[in-house]
Amino acid sequence: MLSNIRIVLVHTFHPGNIGATARAMKTMGLTQLVLVNHPRAFPDEEATRLAAGATDVLDNARCVSTLEDALQDCVQVVGASARLRSMPLPHFDEPDDMAQQVIANAHQAPVALVFGRERSGLTNDEIRCCTHQVSIPANPDYGILNLSQAVQILAYEVHRAWRRRDDSDFVYQRPLEAAPPSREQFGYFQEHLGRLMHESGFLTQPHARTEEQLQALFSRAQPSRKELSLLRGLLSAFEAHLPKQ
Repeated sequence: MLSNIRIVLVHTFHPGNIGATARAMKTMGLTQLVLVNHPRAFPDEEATRLAAGATDVLDNARCVSTLEDALQDCVQVVGASARLRSMPLPHFDEPDDMAQQVIANAHQAPVALVFGRERSGLTNDEIRCCTHQVSIPANPDYGILNLSQAVQILAYEVHRAWRRRDDSDFVYQRPLEAAPPSREQFGYFQEHLGRLMHESGFLTQPHARTEEQLQALFSRAQPSRKELSLLRGLLSAFEAHLPKQ
């Protein structure tokens, strides 16, 4: 689905914005970049520098002469604009609503998100090439976003809508230290804890529920493997100081 989502930049003036856009795209799994009306300078060292490793997106970018050339195979075209237009296009007030529909359509065919010039955005004629409009809610007194910032926000919403689908197979990154222990490892800890409580004389009543309550406490705490290992080390240290039987 993400490979069917196209970012289209119309008449971008600053090459650094192209590089920053490539970086914003790659962080969200998007790879299809189309540049309309041949940018003033591209390829360019500034674009490469600001891409910060997303040079594959730049290398594969397509340059086309007209917006129509960039969109002819798309089933949905969303124009990003901060200005309200009088044209009767469906308008998304919230980017996440837009993203859900874009992801659903990208399941079968290409879709495009279109961004205009740094200073003036998309023209009315360019908006007419779109099927939808989207705005990014912002401070009404200062709703000015850099081009790559706008791309980043919409790309994030698209990636968010995709990863929440059951068929995305997205795996959230977690530190290795946070891996939960296996039931076997947790069982060893409980056995160790119970043995130490008996050997230390902490448990003096044969039918006390203390052991069960402590096991429930550690189950609720959900310690990681590393934390459980630290607890077992602590138990071993205490055990070493018990009088020999």
